[in-house]
Amino acid sequence: RGGLTPVARGGAGLPRLLGPSRACSEPRRPSGPFPRGEIKAGLQTMLFTPKPPRQPRLERAASLDEQSWRRRRRRLLKTSQESLTDPNETSSSNGSLQEASPSPPVTSRGASLGNHWHPGSLRDAAETSSFGKSKGSGSDSEKEAFEQGKALSSGKPQLPQIAPPRALPPMELNVISHALRTAHRIDSDCADYQRCSGSKLVRQSGSSLSDTTRLHGSGMVCDSCSTDSMKSSFSLLAPIRAKDVRSRSYLEGSLLASGALLGAEELNRYFPDRTIGIFVATWNMQGQKELPENLDDLLLPTDPDYAQDMYIIGVQEGCPDRREWEIRLQETLGPHYVMLFSAAHGVLYMSVFIRRDLIWFCSEVEYSTVTTRIVSQIKTKGALGISFTFFGTSFLFITSHFTSGDSKVYERMLDYNKIIQALALPRNVPDTNPYRSSPSDVTTRFDEVFWFGDFNFRLNQDREAVNLILNQNLEMDMSKLLQYDQLLKEMKNGSVFKGFQEAAIHFQPSYKFDIGQDCYDTTSKQRTPSYTDRVVYRSRHKNDIHAVKYSSCPVIRTSDHRPVYGLFRVKLRPGRDNIPLAAGQFDRELYLIGIKRRITRDLKKRQELKDQKSSRVCTVS
Repeated sequence: RGGLTPVARGGAGLPRLLGPSRACSEPRRPSGPFPRGEIKAGLQTMLFTPKPPRQPRLERAASLDEQSWRRRRRRLLKTSQESLTDPNETSSSNGSLQEASPSPPVTSRGASLGNHWHPGSLRDAAETSSFGKSKGSGSDSEKEAFEQGKALSSGKPQLPQIAPPRALPPMELNVISHALRTAHRIDSDCADYQRCSGSKLVRQSGSSLSDTTRLHGSGMVCDSCSTDSMKSSFSLLAPIRAKDVRSRSYLEGSLLASGALLGAEELNRYFPDRTIGIFVATWNMQGQKELPENLDDLLLPTDPDYAQDMYIIGVQEGCPDRREWEIRLQETLGPHYVMLFSAAHGVLYMSVFIRRDLIWFCSEVEYSTVTTRIVSQIKTKGALGISFTFFGTSFLFITSHFTSGDSKVYERMLDYNKIIQALALPRNVPDTNPYRSSPSDVTTRFDEVFWFGDFNFRLNQDREAVNLILNQNLEMDMSKLLQYDQLLKEMKNGSVFKGFQEAAIHFQPSYKFDIGQDCYDTTSKQRTPSYTDRVVYRSRHKNDIHAVKYSSCPVIRTSDHRPVYGLFRVKLRPGRDNIPLAAGQFDRELYLIGIKRRITRDLKKRQELKDQKSSRVCTVS
């Protein structure tokens, strides 16, 4: 019936059945001559169509070029694992390495295999291995060989996923305050950004790449986001979606609304702990024209390792050239800070500097002045107040100069009462809590109040007694002197600065020094050293202000007063967008002049150092 295939014709041999013996219904008979009758009986058995013999499976050996390429790839993967710092971007890095890794070199080994190595043979080998596994004879090595052969046949290697051996360390931030720490955070309304950054990056093969392909290959566009958005997966800035820019008015909002510029979401993004660092300084310049050569010791003391978020500097009896003083402040603070506002009342100056990234969260700045000495042509005694709202917290800064004289305590109390009643603040900016405000006390209308200046309160002791105490090497303990302080006594009695606090004093009296010297008054008047320059603070909510440091600057000797400063941590609260915003306004002209001065100073120092190194000393023998 066509089931037998004759292998010999006309010979003595008999036809033989080819193919595996397990497919036959009868056991295999030994070869040899058989009677013709038995051959006919064999035709009644089940027939089998034989298959060609299996071709041997070949394993491709790696050439020297491939071995070097694999070593280079392992080094690349090791380097990429060590350089990973953000665990959120691990998947993105894995995908980029997996898809964009260089292809292995094409060697002559593959060409020498000829007809013995082709996709068809690999397919047969795969079928054989799977058949053997079903019978219990398969192994994992055959599966791995099949996967390797499949990868080689496609010409594109598949690299394993990058998995760090342990959890990546957290990113270290070099700022003591939490301002702008969340430059590495993501807005909750842009939650899809993390999914985009974690997905694989698309890379197309080919020599002629379009603009879109170049963007995908460079990591600028993710495969799950639009090409037109141009959103970088490597940027540390929070993404801004176009629909948010269209819909958010930035004028109306609520404390909990996701679209509020001054709301809780935005506050948490810039200040996760909701506290801001504030530097407050006061200095009586004594009207000197000469300014200190360097203000670093005043504005940037060495004790705190980091700069603050706000700098407020109040001056009494200021220098004649107020603009030069402000330029020097800008030059010292550098390009990271801008002057939000400045005001003057006679010889009373106040300047407010803020980090340039934070100017968008400030309301309009308002100020008011009060004169306490009417008969004077030059306004030397009085107060200057500046107020604004930052997020949902209102601030009031007052610098003042009270009546001088050792025994004029009552006059100074009158100055205080007149100032709190006459300062007309706020005007256009709404009060954050009008139910707790008083029309007769301006300090009750704001959340945080800092009052600093030359209060002129003295020590109720003569010069000799004070000198004896100072000569005892008090170091940090000034309690023996402070028991005679007029201001602390009146504050304890509730006669002045009601509700205010002052940090512990651990520095020597700031008044009165000989100009350019570290010794107190040596003139015939022999004035008693006193703590005339002070910084006090008040908070509408308990424990909102925490004093970090309270000290003086003894290296500035151009006046008979030493500057006094304080570092504070202040609690912030979210606010509403219905307040008039400052819209990022600052003194741009002052900013440019200060930066140019700073650059010129640095270049001059470098040139001086270069001249010193190039100089030579010649001797004549």
